[in-house]
Amino acid sequence: MLDPYIPLVLMFALALGFAVFSVAIAPLVGPRRYNKAKFDAYECGIEPSPQPTVGGGRMPVAYYLTAMLFILFDIEMVFLYPYAVSADSLGMFGVAAVVLFIATFGFADLYVWYRGGFEWN
Repeated sequence: MLDPYIPLVLMFALALGFAVFSVAIAPLVGPRRYNKAKFDAYECGIEPSPQPTVGGGRMPVAYYLTAMLFILFDIEMVFLYPYAVSADSLGMFGVAAVVLFIATFGFADLYVWYRGGFEWN
């Protein structure tokens, strides 16, 4: 009765065993040299100041805007892919829905472009 699930259970057991093994063996075989950079906060493209700042300093808004734009374009592609796969069966309703969807993203992109969000200063 459960015979079809045995390969799936074995695959999950193998994956779990590999994950546990990797985490357990890493401290034993990994390098033990001290590196100050490992303990510093990583912020893309920002040189850490030698003087500590209260509150950790400010991040430029451009980093957050770039991340949000990436997520928006990513979501757009995730929603357009199923339409591309089943475009024939959706007919004109699918075309109208995708045109409305792309127009909504187009207006958002025009707004960001008008506000200078695509310019990296």
